[in-house]
Amino acid sequence: MLRYLTSRKILAALFVLVICLTLPYGCFSGQKAFSSVPQLLTDPFLQLPTQSSVRVVWFTEFAGSKHNVAYGDNLQQTVTANTTKLSRTREDQESKVGNQKENGQVYKQPISRDIWRHEAEVVGLTGLKRVSYRVTSVREDGKSISSNSFTLAPTPTPGTPLKILLTSDHQLKPMVATNLQKVVETVGKVDAVLLAGDTVNIADRASEWFDDNGGGAFFPCLQGRAKFETDVNGIKTSFLGGEILQHAPMFTSIGNHEVMGRFGKGKSLGDEFNDAFPRAVAMKLYGEKSLKNNSYNTDTYEEIFTLPESQEGGESYYAVSFGDVRLVVLYATNMWRTPNMDAEARGKYRERDKDLQNPENWGYGQVIFEPIAKGSQQYNWLEKELNSPEFKQAKYKVVMFHHPPHSLGDNIVPAYTHPVEIIERDANRNVKTVRYKYPKKSDYLIRDVIPLLEAAKVQMVFYGHSHVWNRFRSQSGMHFLETSNVGNTYGAFLSGDQRSVPSGDKKDYAALGDPNGLEPVLPTIAPLPGKDGKPIPYIASNNITAFSIFDTGKGTVSSYRFDISQPDSKVVKFDEFQLR
Repeated sequence: MLRYLTSRKILAALFVLVICLTLPYGCFSGQKAFSSVPQLLTDPFLQLPTQSSVRVVWFTEFAGSKHNVAYGDNLQQTVTANTTKLSRTREDQESKVGNQKENGQVYKQPISRDIWRHEAEVVGLTGLKRVSYRVTSVREDGKSISSNSFTLAPTPTPGTPLKILLTSDHQLKPMVATNLQKVVETVGKVDAVLLAGDTVNIADRASEWFDDNGGGAFFPCLQGRAKFETDVNGIKTSFLGGEILQHAPMFTSIGNHEVMGRFGKGKSLGDEFNDAFPRAVAMKLYGEKSLKNNSYNTDTYEEIFTLPESQEGGESYYAVSFGDVRLVVLYATNMWRTPNMDAEARGKYRERDKDLQNPENWGYGQVIFEPIAKGSQQYNWLEKELNSPEFKQAKYKVVMFHHPPHSLGDNIVPAYTHPVEIIERDANRNVKTVRYKYPKKSDYLIRDVIPLLEAAKVQMVFYGHSHVWNRFRSQSGMHFLETSNVGNTYGAFLSGDQRSVPSGDKKDYAALGDPNGLEPVLPTIAPLPGKDGKPIPYIASNNITAFSIFDTGKGTVSSYRFDISQPDSKVVKFDEFQLR
């Protein structure tokens, strides 16, 4: 009998061991079964450069006993990193990570994933000299892992010629790795990256940042460690992305995909992302104590990056000088809702019929996350920044945010304004319909922000959101650039196909063209032909990926495209314009 029980115990233990080894993150949250060789979850990347320092950041799945950066000649100097744990990173049934390649294979609901962030400040830097560096993490069991050696530098001084990558809307899209690999192959190392929002799809889903098994996670693509395979016409090609962030700091703005909705209320992280709730309504329903968890947050985004800060907006809106550039970053994005207007749509323009009697389930239209209208805290900060000596004395004045003020894309409609709620009730005061209107005359970006930028002589406004490449120029000469087609598109609406908009209201909802009255600029070098063979002023293709480079030495912004359906073809410079 004793032998029988012992055998059963052994078999049970082996079964549990097999299950634990099958799961990517061990049996229990917080309990790590160490592999024989420790791994870094990312290569190091650079953040927040100053005139004499820069931050080095990297991630692991172990807390470790020591983490440091070695730098300088022969890597003889060291600095110890501070370690923090990300507070909201999770995986769920829709994650593509580890052994889970299809929905629900491993995870049945959201579960915490332990990830630690390490940050060290390298100080004492001078001039233009680039310095070698390498990071090392020591695990709790004493085993260590080091990165390769890369180079870092302080913020460049005015007059330094720079090449700055302009990009946005990565979101694990099919050709992001291709796009970034072509950046490095075409222009070599860049000096900085400006990313106008939408880094990933679901900000709290850890694998989208670090190790999605589709090969297109955020950091691998920007660090040359992606393994994204494409199959075009039966030809398989693998792309690694580009080794960029290890050498160049990145400045980002908040897009709608950096924002998570009500915490823990959805069955999946996707449900949670789609459940952003207006703060004013949340205050009435839930009170101030749990306001953030019952409305929306950018916690994971802000925990991952170390960005410049403003006193008023923290990392959500800020300004920074980098070489000859004064970069102003705004928080201008809203909750994306479907334009669908049928009875089951919790959309831009209406609530679902089944939710009409329960306001807690309403979507409230395209919720604007941070006020930017005239008189708001952000607007007042912007007005002050545009009058600052740092801004006025800068050679190049660039403003970056996510939502497009001018675009041929889909997401520019409706206007960037708070939804006007229209509720119809029956004789018993029961709700019959809930609809939302967006008066074009109340567009905060066009009515309030753009006139400020024009008056301050901003040379370029850079943004994303609609997954197209197009650009515009105002009468005063201010350039508007949207370069967010990094490998997929939702279309451009200049002629032919029309946006999905409410019928009978052409004044507020433009089905074609730029709703705000500018004509798109035709690319100056090699525009693509349309169906009729005539050149078109945009790129909206699922085969062609585009990126732009701001060369501060020449004062030019050049845009390039690559056609993945012709994998042996060359990158084509198709547009270039000069900043005055």
